[in-house]
Amino acid sequence: MSARRYTVVIANRSSGAMRHLTVTLRAVAIGLVSVMALPLLMGLGAKWSARTEIDQLRSANSLLQVENGSYRAATGELTSQIQSLENVINDLGARAALDPAQARAMQKLPTIVKARAAGGSASPANAAIAEIASAALSSPEDTFGVLRALLQGLESRLRYVRRDVERREALAASTPSIWPAQGWLTGTFGGRSDPFTGEPGYHQGLDISTEKGQPVFATADGVVDAAAYTGDYGNLIVLKHGFGLATRYGHLSAFAVKPGVAVKRGDVIGYVGSTGRSTGAHLHYEILANGRLIDPLQLLIQSANR
Repeated sequence: MSARRYTVVIANRSSGAMRHLTVTLRAVAIGLVSVMALPLLMGLGAKWSARTEIDQLRSANSLLQVENGSYRAATGELTSQIQSLENVINDLGARAALDPAQARAMQKLPTIVKARAAGGSASPANAAIAEIASAALSSPEDTFGVLRALLQGLESRLRYVRRDVERREALAASTPSIWPAQGWLTGTFGGRSDPFTGEPGYHQGLDISTEKGQPVFATADGVVDAAAYTGDYGNLIVLKHGFGLATRYGHLSAFAVKPGVAVKRGDVIGYVGSTGRSTGAHLHYEILANGRLIDPLQLLIQSANR
């Protein structure tokens, strides 16, 4: 059976022309269905496109969360390193501030003694820092990687500085810089008449006169190298202070330390006496730098009347 056909007449009022359009019911139905389905298809397409975009945004968000986590971890690490460096810098600043009088005494030490305490140059570390900074400006390196490398260079430089400060501290502690006994200066370093013969002689240290039994103090940190009766010195204590420095304390009445004992500046090591070649109770005090006698007065920073 043939399909029903419908004729649509289209008339032009101005010209009177008429046109006939014949369509089948099936074609009309298909047209209507197509018109009704088009919005649905467009909606489905938009939904699929939106879902794809959301999935992409979720993936990008996950990557950003991972990246942010890495940045937070790197930032925390750098913050910790910076805090550590600040603590080191503050500590070095506090330790580098020596007592002015003691610093002056150190400056009067022989050059060869100060040279022993001189640390190495920090130029290799400075060169490394300059190289890192140059690389940061000329290449697209990761910012945190560059900062971390720069901090490592600073840590290396601070190690040089810390070593220098530690050696300076050690030299300061080893510098004989206080009076070894309370009393009156009755003999100085250099030429003088021999108290026994009256002939010209050479005095190798200082004589500090005081009452017998008065305490004798270590003038710097060190180790007792000897504590025994030694010829003209009588009861003699020898302290080794490091950096080639040593001190001698002669004519003692008694010892307060034994060989091998470590002492600090100001510790009592013995007592004033008149043993050996002596005309009365006093302390004979000497300073040696690399085995050579030097004038103790140039290093003393306290009053002779302690």
